[in-house]
Amino acid sequence: MKKIMLVFGTRPEAIKMCPLVKELKSRSQVETVVCVTGQHREMLQQVLDAFEVTPDYNLAVMHQGQTLFEVTERVMEGLRPVIEKEKPDVVLVHGDTTTTFAAALTCFYMNVPVGHVEAGLRTYDISAPYPEEFNREAVGILAKYNFAPTVNARANLIKEGKNPDTIWVTGNTAIDALGTTVVGDFSHPDLDWAEGSRLVILTAHRRENWGEPLYSIFRGIRRVVEEFPDVKVLYPVHLNPLVRKAAEDTLSGCDRIRITEPIDVMAFHNFLARSYMILTDSGGIQEEAPSLGKPVLVLREVTERPEGVAAGTLRIVGTDEENIYRAFKALLTDEELYDAMSNAENPYGDGFASKRIADILIKGKTNI
Repeated sequence: MKKIMLVFGTRPEAIKMCPLVKELKSRSQVETVVCVTGQHREMLQQVLDAFEVTPDYNLAVMHQGQTLFEVTERVMEGLRPVIEKEKPDVVLVHGDTTTTFAAALTCFYMNVPVGHVEAGLRTYDISAPYPEEFNREAVGILAKYNFAPTVNARANLIKEGKNPDTIWVTGNTAIDALGTTVVGDFSHPDLDWAEGSRLVILTAHRRENWGEPLYSIFRGIRRVVEEFPDVKVLYPVHLNPLVRKAAEDTLSGCDRIRITEPIDVMAFHNFLARSYMILTDSGGIQEEAPSLGKPVLVLREVTERPEGVAAGTLRIVGTDEENIYRAFKALLTDEELYDAMSNAENPYGDGFASKRIADILIKGKTNI
């Protein structure tokens, strides 16, 4: 029997890997082992609880003020004895985190095949996003199985010289997750607070935006909120103290901007589903929003998800205060623009990516 190990460690990874864990565990042909690194701690546990996934191993690498050096070192040191004990036939990693890179490198050193879920995303700017672009390009070199979410991602891998026979277009497992988390009868005090208003969801935390870019983002958003009394912004703030300080310095004191602690994935996906629009520097939300019919302003200078821009559901606005102010205001006042972005076709999949990946690993084929 083939043994498949999944390794992940952050909240975004967990949201996209838990549906695959559940799918693989439903297949009698494979033994499934789950190892979390704990690169995130509280935020990771929220997702595991929501999907009812219990890891077989938790490396618990996170500590206060951790650096990229320390995360990489701790993941590699912690994962090595797990792989030696379990002897998996393949290790699946996801996307572009430091956990992903460190786990893939560990497998390379130990001669264990790597399967890369969400392979082929590229900006081709190694500093944006940082360090994620390096991580995914490096894992792309090492991976034996490449599960590309889109045709464009597959084309990137082929252009880089990957064997086309090792690449499958599966859709994105983020869409699979929405099928579990979004429900019709959801209620929450923050939704009660926003009732009767246009609710805007904000996420902003990327490393390359720390410092003045975050302050600029927040200033632009606050200007719009102060002009539109029917708009409320909900911001589940990241645990990073630099992000929290920028939010407190710039957004506090406005009663129509609510800053909350990180919320569980069930609540967050239901907030997205009930929002008017989304402002984010996250990657995964750019994939989730089209499935929910929500326009997205991307608070970054580049995106590795150009399919959403081409489809019309995403608009890149960067971190400049004036650009954000104008783009945010336009979606509140231009009904035609809003309708066009809301009704754009979702390019990221149909909710069956996990099934396709499981079929490929077990049967060596897919129904695509």
